[in-house]
Amino acid sequence: MKAGQVLTAMITPMNKDCSVNYPAAVELAQKLGENGSDGVVLSGTTGESPTLSFEEKVKLFSTVTDALGGQMTIIAGTGSNNTQDSIALTKAAEKAGVDGIMLVTPYYNKPSQEGLYQHFKTVAEQTSLPVMLYNVPGRTGVNILPETVARLAEIDNIVAIKEASGNLEQVSVLKTMVPEDFLIYSGDDALTLPILAVGGAGVVSVASHLVGREIKSMISAFLAGRVGDALEIHLKLMPLFKAMFITTNPVPVKRALEFVGVDTGPLRLPLVDLTEQEAQKIKEVLFSVGLGS
Repeated sequence: MKAGQVLTAMITPMNKDCSVNYPAAVELAQKLGENGSDGVVLSGTTGESPTLSFEEKVKLFSTVTDALGGQMTIIAGTGSNNTQDSIALTKAAEKAGVDGIMLVTPYYNKPSQEGLYQHFKTVAEQTSLPVMLYNVPGRTGVNILPETVARLAEIDNIVAIKEASGNLEQVSVLKTMVPEDFLIYSGDDALTLPILAVGGAGVVSVASHLVGREIKSMISAFLAGRVGDALEIHLKLMPLFKAMFITTNPVPVKRALEFVGVDTGPLRLPLVDLTEQEAQKIKEVLFSVGLGS
């Protein structure tokens, strides 16, 4: 999977009645591609996947792929805590023409490491698409250990992981255990630079909705050996990285996009809008990085 260095975990734009705004999704994906993103992840956490129906997800995959396939990498979030449902959605995503799939660690039912291995293996065996694992224990309640990832990396089409454990030691250990061509992506904007330093390939980003070019420049600078330049960009963007998680993702990024003129529509319950205090904080941070008015 030639995914690139900056993948945006894309929001799902909504109409006023909370139905999915598919034309706006295409428009946003195209805009992201023009502003530093090598690709998008559709129907991930940031895309409000828990409240999208199976049919909405498939239509989102096919609509964006029909419009932009070949112009950017399109990865479909097809994981869930139900292996058979994950297989069904993965097959539908493959039929829609996406470039790869992302499988989150099953949430709520808290499988063992062997259960995680069997889940991912079973789904991967049902598709020819490249698979990116997604480890986010803060959301799912379960952490996929480096030893388990290393076992999964032996499966031909499991080629990458989005690591959002927040544990740099774990990422470092993982790098020692997987093949050189297995890609480790930061799942946390604030840890992209540190993860690059221990062998990461890039980031699946939320903040790239707003500063994709800057994030791409940071990664390029680091890989070119200009570590000081990369650090300067990282430190400049840190307040924005933190502000994007001032409350539950994707609430802050949807509203930040609204503040800079991108119509994202409402959030679906159980997510609710920012408080006035949170909104003011995000406006201040946007202004500090040259995005506000």
